[in-house]
Amino acid sequence: MNATTLPVTTSSSRDVKDARNDKLFRWVLTGTALFVLVALAGAALSMLWGGRQALQVQGLSFFFSSDWNPVEDKYGALVPIYGTVVTAIIAMVIAVPVSFGIAFFLTEVAPRWLRGPVSSAIELLAGVPSIIYGMWGFFVLMPVMRETIVPWLDEHVGPLPVIGRLFQGPPIGAGMLTSGIVLSIMVIPFISSVMREVFLTVPTRLKESAYALGSTKWEVSWDIVLPYTRSAVIGGVFLGLGRALGETMAVAFVIGNSVGFTASLLEPSTTIAALIANDFGEATETYRSALLLLGFVLFIVTFVVLAIARLMLLQLSRKEGN
Repeated sequence: MNATTLPVTTSSSRDVKDARNDKLFRWVLTGTALFVLVALAGAALSMLWGGRQALQVQGLSFFFSSDWNPVEDKYGALVPIYGTVVTAIIAMVIAVPVSFGIAFFLTEVAPRWLRGPVSSAIELLAGVPSIIYGMWGFFVLMPVMRETIVPWLDEHVGPLPVIGRLFQGPPIGAGMLTSGIVLSIMVIPFISSVMREVFLTVPTRLKESAYALGSTKWEVSWDIVLPYTRSAVIGGVFLGLGRALGETMAVAFVIGNSVGFTASLLEPSTTIAALIANDFGEATETYRSALLLLGFVLFIVTFVVLAIARLMLLQLSRKEGN
């Protein structure tokens, strides 16, 4: 009798133990997910709470004014917001096609013996601290911009209608264009690594079939590889964009740190992260509150960008029938 009931009892206790462990595991995973949400909301709300004094003084004009004068307690976020967005756009305009070229070269063109060293070099670039990029931009890129590129742009592109205004300015070397170039070099490793990994997921049969029909490498990349991987490629691009929006030290070295509004890409400006890094240590009272409110603005800008990326990916998934 006992011999026949013992296995049933043991099996029942094991089921109870497994159910308890499964429930505990589910609660642990839920807790980790909630921790991320609580930390995110806590960071945003703490910056908003810290910026309440500046928000009370300036009101909503804080977000639309270009006047930044700590002496008179006048603060406007328009200039750093503009600098943040423009430098990130410049970085993406340069980084995205270069990253695509690197990724396609490594997956389709480069010989096998060359793929490993080039991939390692790209990963090494991703591990370089941002302050090193800033120092390189300050000591190497800025003199080249000041002596060669800026005078040429001012002379040949500056007189043009419409876009000429963006390329007029003194040969200082520091500015949004220089910052955008530095940022592009910083985000290229991230975007190209993502593109390379997703390009490798394209079935070989698809590409070989296209080559067999007489397609060129450009046609294969544009008509086969990109449509197959466009969701992941867009995700990688927005990942790099998020990195560019929040970069601090590299930009602080080369943007000039001027709070005056200018439409020219060749003149000094500032970004939200650079302004906070440069002035937070010496800021007091309302000034510190304004910088904390700027941090909240950067949080919102980044959140909006990532939300747009998510919506684009969802839209692409619907079109693909997923």
